[in-house]
Amino acid sequence: MNFETKDWEEGYRENLEMNGFSDDEIAEKLTDENILDFAIETNNMYFDDERANLDIELPAEIIAIADVGRWDGRVMGYKELGNNIKDCLVSECEYAEWYVDQYGNFRFMGYHHDGMNTVLYRMFRPELSDEQREHFTNKIYNGKATASDVSRYTVRIGDYIGDVFGWKFSGRRPNIA
Repeated sequence: MNFETKDWEEGYRENLEMNGFSDDEIAEKLTDENILDFAIETNNMYFDDERANLDIELPAEIIAIADVGRWDGRVMGYKELGNNIKDCLVSECEYAEWYVDQYGNFRFMGYHHDGMNTVLYRMFRPELSDEQREHFTNKIYNGKATASDVSRYTVRIGDYIGDVFGWKFSGRRPNIA
């Protein structure tokens, strides 16, 4: 993350003024460490707000399909999550970004000391049998899942996020309650 304290200094100063600090107290508090603490606290507050915005229960379970950068190379993997979109907003990466692409796919990109991870979040089709789900997850595990497989066994969830923010995406919207 490229962090510049000067980008946050004005906001921190305004926050101190609104909280009744004198000019001398403000001058004393305007250190890089305090500004960094303010920036982190503010970003965490915004992130908590987004988790609240995305507290959306889906009709089926979410699968996170990942391309993971490790010290020994890249590997494919998956994780079955619950039914709530907010549960996707978890990361142990040093830098994390979630977004919905132009096709309505909810995605993650995160950087860490070994490289970069990317994740595609999709919802299992509710009508899938246990055998179909297992077949699909085995394909992911063995690195043989294709884009057609992803479309066959899952649906995009960006439309649910788009409903919160007023976004529309190209292509057909899933016909799921």
